[in-house]
Amino acid sequence: MDRKLDTCELDRAKMSLMNPKVIEEKSNERTIDELAKVMLKHTMEEGIETVWDRFEMQQPQCRYCSDGLSCSRCAMGPCRIIPEHHRERGVCGADADLVVSRNLLDTIATGAAAHSDHGRDIVETLYKTGTGEAQGYEITDVKKLEKIAGELGVDTKGRKKEEIATDVGRQLFYEFGTFKNKVTFADRAPEQTKQLWKAAGIVPRSVDREIVEAMHRVHMGVGANYANILLHGLRHGLRASLGDGWGGSMMGTDISDVLFGTPTINQSQVNLGVLMEDHVNISLHGHNPMLSEMIVRAANDPDMKALTKKTGAKGINLVGLCCTGNELLMRKGVPMAGNHFNQELIIATGALEAMVIDYQCIFPSLPRTASCYHPKIISTSEKSKVVGSYYFDFHPENAYDTAKAIVKMAINNFPNRIPERVLIPGKPVDLMAGFSVEAIVEALGGTVKPLIDVIASGDVRGAVGIVGCNNPKVQHDYGHVTLAKELIKNDILCVETGCAAVACGKAGLLMPEAAFLAGPGLKGVCNKLGIPPVLHMGSCVDCSRILVLLAELAKALGVGIDQLPVAGAAPEWYSQKAVSIGSYFVASGVYTVLGVMPKIAGSDNVVKLLTTGLNGVVNASFAVEPDPVAAAELITKHIGWKRKALGI
Repeated sequence: MDRKLDTCELDRAKMSLMNPKVIEEKSNERTIDELAKVMLKHTMEEGIETVWDRFEMQQPQCRYCSDGLSCSRCAMGPCRIIPEHHRERGVCGADADLVVSRNLLDTIATGAAAHSDHGRDIVETLYKTGTGEAQGYEITDVKKLEKIAGELGVDTKGRKKEEIATDVGRQLFYEFGTFKNKVTFADRAPEQTKQLWKAAGIVPRSVDREIVEAMHRVHMGVGANYANILLHGLRHGLRASLGDGWGGSMMGTDISDVLFGTPTINQSQVNLGVLMEDHVNISLHGHNPMLSEMIVRAANDPDMKALTKKTGAKGINLVGLCCTGNELLMRKGVPMAGNHFNQELIIATGALEAMVIDYQCIFPSLPRTASCYHPKIISTSEKSKVVGSYYFDFHPENAYDTAKAIVKMAINNFPNRIPERVLIPGKPVDLMAGFSVEAIVEALGGTVKPLIDVIASGDVRGAVGIVGCNNPKVQHDYGHVTLAKELIKNDILCVETGCAAVACGKAGLLMPEAAFLAGPGLKGVCNKLGIPPVLHMGSCVDCSRILVLLAELAKALGVGIDQLPVAGAAPEWYSQKAVSIGSYFVASGVYTVLGVMPKIAGSDNVVKLLTTGLNGVVNASFAVEPDPVAAAELITKHIGWKRKALGI
């Protein structure tokens, strides 16, 4: 247990009192999520600090850092490149191009490491499930296990599923550090795309090797020629990101399907209104489904139900946040409380008994916010201990026992709730989720041909993957929702993951009824199939599902992914993971528009490489457009060009 309590009075003392008009203006400026507006007004009235307040306190932000012109790689620094003050090189002699490109490569490698390490945790759980060491886990999708086994050369004939799982797990471990010079799942890409990678020298050799070499290249005294870093170092960054998208992330997605079930189309609810006043409310927050799946089982344990009844609660209500929530929504239909910027607001409802966290996108400030109310912040990963939280040492070997102990702590906290401080701000919105590639193909009748036919006819002009996070530089959810609305209006189907999908869910775009907002062609397709114009494909690690879907479409047409009328977008991205995702989208041939400028403006050469130069390497590039309406115009034009090139 790691519990160093820091009271919320410290935050209240810092927060200046605001008049009602200012509070109203700020809540409207910060988010388009109507229930979040209610909670933002509440937090400002109570003097409770949130991410938006801390963002304001940091203004003005250092422009040298924002442009990528600051470097703290070694103890001779930190250094800033300021040409107007004759500081054109750091202490080591690095100029603007070198500093910016090293920082960017570092960011890509960090993002690739985060998602790929998630994948490694899932692979370890599969392996230990096969050997009988993991507690409470089982092989749920045997068909998918056998399919993966076939790709890896693992024999399945006459063998138990546990034996197959053990060998598959072992083979996937080799993928992280293999010396065979190829990530196996990269073979899922169409031949034209693989040839493009080979010509560019960016075929991912393994997961860990690419990340380690990237980090070696950015060490002071290694990459010293800006052209080498730009042309080779950043190509290596693309290779590292491909090792993430077609390696670590894809393993995380596929093996989660094997263990917990491949998602099927389901209906649930979303927003802060999913909390229940008469239930024990437990939110599951982070990115790894290993623990959350066990919490679902533990919440249904007869002993836990009996204990709940003794406290006076009517039941246990599990709700999701961020991508752990997306994993549960996709497979179990567990309702979603919100995305990244809802994590402090759910605490401020006063109706939460416990927030269970694993890792990634978790604010270190959560225990401080929780000290203003009664919930327990429960951390579970050695990689992500949070000061002020209650720590449970979670591992596959003790999974179910740990989950029961966590649920028990939450139940016992229900009597500590202060009824007069409870504020559940409204009613939830319905949404449809569970659109795995398998579910999409099944809905199309077992083949991708119907999707190709409607794209060829023009009823659906193309498809866009909208992914990513929330960022206080963009009005909360505005970038995601506005971009999606503009695209579907132009008969462009949207597929989404992560916080983008949750944003559109809260806005009502993830229901078939939202087809009335679409153009006539897409509307007709949605009405015929009974699907929304925006499809929820999972958590951010499930961006790999988008790659698989694109590969299937490209192979069916006999083209490379770069020739498809598709694009990617990250309107509100903030994390290194998003940079890796964007990089493997582009490296796979997908034109990708960012809503927030990466920290590269300090080098014209890096900007040119990413926005134009990569077209000569992978037939795709990045663009930056903060206005989602203008971004939609860029994407629509791009899809038009791709359609024309295909002759459709």
